[in-house]
Amino acid sequence: MKTVLFITCNLKPKERSRSLTVADEFLKKYTELNPEDRIEVIDTYRDHIQRFDEDVLNGMEKLHGGMAFAALTSNEQVKLGKIWASAEKFAEADKYVFVTPMWNLNFPVELRMYLDTICVVGKTFMYTEKGPVGLLSGKGKKCLNIHATGGFYYGTPFDFSVPYLKTLMKFIGVEDFSSIVIEGLDILPDRAAEFVAHAIEKAKVEAAVF
Repeated sequence: MKTVLFITCNLKPKERSRSLTVADEFLKKYTELNPEDRIEVIDTYRDHIQRFDEDVLNGMEKLHGGMAFAALTSNEQVKLGKIWASAEKFAEADKYVFVTPMWNLNFPVELRMYLDTICVVGKTFMYTEKGPVGLLSGKGKKCLNIHATGGFYYGTPFDFSVPYLKTLMKFIGVEDFSSIVIEGLDILPDRAAEFVAHAIEKAKVEAAVF
């Protein structure tokens, strides 16, 4: 049995979100083919994601300086505990599906806040004399990004979303990365249904090998 983290960052309900619509079809096909796998949903808009704030940074500095965790303030302990728990949950999972829109050439800040909580020294990567090393490498983990944009940005200098996620996954050791990008939804609204239908077919194919 595998554990799949299904990570969303969508304000719109499924019936109005093209990325969620495609992701739902992927999930239906995937669960049909892998009924024993466990799917865990992380909604970065509606779940409380602990952001990196002053307490978190102060707590990290204190620990780096040799202070015991028990000596931190209660706020520092609670907030650091939430971040560590997020990183540990990510590290323990086998597969990851990110369902995202593009906002201003990148992901919404709620998703970027979540990504901060999974890139944690000692949990998902470590520093060495030769540079950072991903702790999740060699474990057969897979990542899929289902991503929707209003224009045509993928593969251009203006896309800071999918390439960023791919790089970040590689940084922590998740090198098996694929993406389904649904583009042109606002520029060519009369073809949006066609673009979504094509993405759904790709999603079903991806589900069979994911």
